[in-house]
Amino acid sequence: VQLQACGGGLVQAGGSLTLSCAFSGRTSYPYGMSWFRQAPEKEREYVVSITWSGARATYADSVKGRFTISRDRAKNTMFLQMNSLKPEDTAVYYCAARDTSVASYNYWGQGTQVTVSS
Repeated sequence: VQLQACGGGLVQAGGSLTLSCAFSGRTSYPYGMSWFRQAPEKEREYVVSITWSGARATYADSVKGRFTISRDRAKNTMFLQMNSLKPEDTAVYYCAARDTSVASYNYWGQGTQVTVSS
């Protein structure tokens, strides 16, 4: 399975960006996909996840109300709409996938840089 993330960039505080993550390499869907992020000199942190079958989403408190995750089953793609961006959202964003609700994230994308200027 390959995950291809894209959509990062430089945006001013209060602006918006949309990230996407496409998976390929097999015909079956993963159980769920998630976004994580890692800022310079900080631990990687969880952002949001979505189940592929029912589109149930779980957000980190830091992004609730500002970020929206979605998936397009026909395109095998997950999206992250990020609104009201803050400088503290600056990080490399990674998409990941796992095959069950308790499995580790086996598959990771290459990361896409999001930079929010103040």
